[in-house]
Amino acid sequence: MQINRLFEIVYILLDRKSITANELAEHFEVSRRTILRDIDKLSSAGIPVYSTPGKGGGISILDSFVLNKTVISEEEQNQIIFALQSFVPTQSAEAGDILSRLSALFDKKDMSWIEVDFSRWGDESADREKFDVLKKAILEKRGVAFKYPKNSGEFFERHVYPLKLVFKSKAWYVQAYCLERLDYRTFKISRIQNIKAGSDSFAGKEFTPPPINETEVAADSVVHLVLRFAPEIALGIYDEFNPEDIRVEKDGSCIVEIDFPHDYWLYSFILSFGASVEVLEPENVRVMLVEIIENMRGIY
Repeated sequence: MQINRLFEIVYILLDRKSITANELAEHFEVSRRTILRDIDKLSSAGIPVYSTPGKGGGISILDSFVLNKTVISEEEQNQIIFALQSFVPTQSAEAGDILSRLSALFDKKDMSWIEVDFSRWGDESADREKFDVLKKAILEKRGVAFKYPKNSGEFFERHVYPLKLVFKSKAWYVQAYCLERLDYRTFKISRIQNIKAGSDSFAGKEFTPPPINETEVAADSVVHLVLRFAPEIALGIYDEFNPEDIRVEKDGSCIVEIDFPHDYWLYSFILSFGASVEVLEPENVRVMLVEIIENMRGIY
């Protein structure tokens, strides 16, 4: 408790520049004498805290303290602040508190230049609850249990040791060691349901998940696509494809050639562009799309 109070005293002094012992005592709900002892301990530790007697005086910290004591460059400070801002959307109280304190320590007055929100539309609280459970389990090295869908849509129970949170290709994933499969697995967080923290613990050094981008795709399940995109969405396709895979035609349309896994996701992806895309090759993908569209037409 005392260490936290000492740290916060330094934070307050950096933020307010000067404050009286009585104000600090009232803030921490301790005696004035306790505050004075804290100030002595800070001074003994080399923190340049000093007091000015008389009216208008108080306890202060040297203005040069931030510049002289820190060994972190301006760029490194911004990187630390940015990293913390990225985690604030997961409703981490610790991240928000540390961000506030470091902003004062680094003398960053305006940190409102970016806002990051990784939650889905209309499902903000559910996503944040998952993040909180997974983050805590990773830090405390404890297992979690949840329900996860099969390809058929049926849910099954999974008990895992969560190891790492990964943001890739517009989605959050958790890499974990699955106790049912006795192997590493990657789970899309948006698909996780009914997550609960377990009481079992594990040793983190025993588990090292493979890179998430090394998932192997069988050669016979890959299809070479040739797609034509209408001019009105030409700009948007740069969000989905690498520039070297895009060829702009004279009429403003774009031709994209790319290899993709040949599965249900492929057809969902193509259909997400509506009538603004045409599959030129291969023929079997064109035929399958027609069948899917006809089935959809029958529903409506």
